[in-house]
Amino acid sequence: MSSDKKKKVANFTKDQETKVKATTQKRRTTGAVAKEPLLFNQTSYKWVLLGIALIVIGMFLMMGGNMPNKDVWDESLIYSWRRTLLAPVVILAGLIIEVYAILKK
Repeated sequence: MSSDKKKKVANFTKDQETKVKATTQKRRTTGAVAKEPLLFNQTSYKWVLLGIALIVIGMFLMMGGNMPNKDVWDESLIYSWRRTLLAPVVILAGLIIEVYAILKK
């Protein structure tokens, strides 16, 4: 299939040629990449890692709960202070540190 498209040619008079401005194209430079400042600095990332570590430690503190004997129910294993008080406090401390690391700037 051949297309019979004709080129359109603009004919200007001398007065019109001076009014027409040439367009310029901006070329992209492929050389050095402009460095943008990072959103977080190194200390913020350290705080984030500390917060994640505290959350993981809190989850490990909450694990467990198997009864040694399946016929006997021992509330002290399930409802110990480690699982009901210490682990949630450690997890909340990790979340607070995460919020601090994000908002610190």
